[in-house]
Amino acid sequence: QVQLVESGGGLVQAGGSLRLSCVASGRTFSTYAMGWFRQAPGKEREFVATISWSGGRTYYADSVKGRFTISRDNAKKTVYLQMSSLKPEDTAVYYCAARGPAYSSISYYYYDYNYWGQGTQVTVSS
Repeated sequence: QVQLVESGGGLVQAGGSLRLSCVASGRTFSTYAMGWFRQAPGKEREFVATISWSGGRTYYADSVKGRFTISRDNAKKTVYLQMSSLKPEDTAVYYCAARGPAYSSISYYYYDYNYWGQGTQVTVSS
């Protein structure tokens, strides 16, 4: 069982930056691929970024490529999403997700992820 807790969301002006963190409980974090998704009001959940269990592979949605960076620190059981050059269309609730079993490949499909955090709100004002 993995529990995930996101933090770091908030209100920021367009062009600004935020760093989201997701802390995991459980001993299997270091073997799980991790992902970030987001959901804006009235819209479906959308893939943002994913990272392999080792951190060696990453993949991004085209809408955030070059602006967002996903990383992880397995010793701290934490995955990060550094967001820069934020736009109003980035406004959403951001969710952290873990994909098991151990050593699963990265995925941009939300249904491949077994565990989800409660989400953190990111609001970008114009």
